[in-house]
Amino acid sequence: MTPRDRHAADARAAQRAAAARAEADEVYREILQRTPEHEINPSNRRVREVCELLGDPQRAYRVVHLTGTNGKTSTSRMVERLLREHGLRTGRFTSPHLTRVNERIAVDGEPIDDETFVATYRDVLPYIEMVDARSAERGEPRLSFFEVFVVMAFAAFADAPVDVAVVEVGMGGSWDATNVADGDVAVITPVGTDHQQWLGDSVLDIAAVKAGIVKQGATLVLAEQTEDVESVILQVAAEQGARVVREGVEISVVDRQVAVGGQVLTLRGLGGVYAEIFLPLHGAFQAHNALLALVAVEALLTGGAALDGDVVGAAFADVSSPGRLEPVRSSPTVLVDGAHNPAGATALVASLDEAFGFQRLVGVVGVMADKDPEGILSVLEPVLDEIVVTQSGTPRALPADELGEIAVDVFGEDRVHVVERLDEALTLAVDRAEQEVERGAGVLVTGSILLVAEARVLLGRP
Repeated sequence: MTPRDRHAADARAAQRAAAARAEADEVYREILQRTPEHEINPSNRRVREVCELLGDPQRAYRVVHLTGTNGKTSTSRMVERLLREHGLRTGRFTSPHLTRVNERIAVDGEPIDDETFVATYRDVLPYIEMVDARSAERGEPRLSFFEVFVVMAFAAFADAPVDVAVVEVGMGGSWDATNVADGDVAVITPVGTDHQQWLGDSVLDIAAVKAGIVKQGATLVLAEQTEDVESVILQVAAEQGARVVREGVEISVVDRQVAVGGQVLTLRGLGGVYAEIFLPLHGAFQAHNALLALVAVEALLTGGAALDGDVVGAAFADVSSPGRLEPVRSSPTVLVDGAHNPAGATALVASLDEAFGFQRLVGVVGVMADKDPEGILSVLEPVLDEIVVTQSGTPRALPADELGEIAVDVFGEDRVHVVERLDEALTLAVDRAEQEVERGAGVLVTGSILLVAEARVLLGRP
């Protein structure tokens, strides 16, 4: 092919890609017209009906199903990477997305491309519209934004086809749209309080809803929980005849050493001890996520026998978790972390000193209106020298001036700045971080996954 021919071919390819992207964006706008994912109708009946019309694509592959209050996405990414290193074709469904909505549906570790995104939507839309009509006749809502994506994910995984799908719940468990799939392995990360208006005011009520993903005869991999939460989950598991593997009992993080670019772990799984595992992620919480992921894959692939240590090491060394204690800029260091509840903020704070050791740290914080801003800010207060309060672009965001009033109560007026625009908030935070120290200054963006997503785009992260 001549240079001229190559140039023409590249131009045609670019045109096709641009057309596909435009069509995918139009589809996304169409789906956005549906009920947003934060407005919950606690039932998976509609998704189940669509899946039945499609021939139950969620039964065409094995499933690892994950729930919990924090750590679901990171653990999902680790499970998927381990499975792929074992030569299996994988699907991964997580939410929300950081840059483009395609990220929610990944095959072999990569978001589905725009053409596949559009084709999948067009394939499932007639069946979605049939169930929408049935729902209307019953006086019920049509499928929501999130429910459409669940259907699309299950269909895309069946079409690929994948060997295993790693599926993160949207919210809760028992009535979540993803729970039409029967997980061979269920993973429950630490359970705390979040989404109380839907899951219940009591952490025990929340635990019972999350335990609803444990299916008959499955294996449950259970993170360390408080005694009362564990009791609730174990009761559900016993009713389902599930095999239970508990962190701190059958499995554990034996050792964890901070290393350049991450940490080195020794993990005791079902099949034995895996030593000298490098994980390129920061924070003790990621070590515990890694343990859950390892054991989930042991349970799925071998029933609990040991995996090849070299394969495990190669997989973990290649793990990423965007938006989770992620450095996105240097000089000064800017970190983003999607902690959006007090438990997530607590895990974040516990990891900051050991991984970064900032002399001066300025926070850029925005939260959603339905979260616990005072609880999040109270956890962050001891580690932030100053805070720049802001808001993301979503209507769900707590207005910056309202969050600022709460921040003044927690931090004191002299340490609080209120800047509505995120780009301006980032600029001010960098200036304030560098004002008193030349080295060891840092900026932390946190409080909301959507805020983190917008910050990553502003700072040039894909």
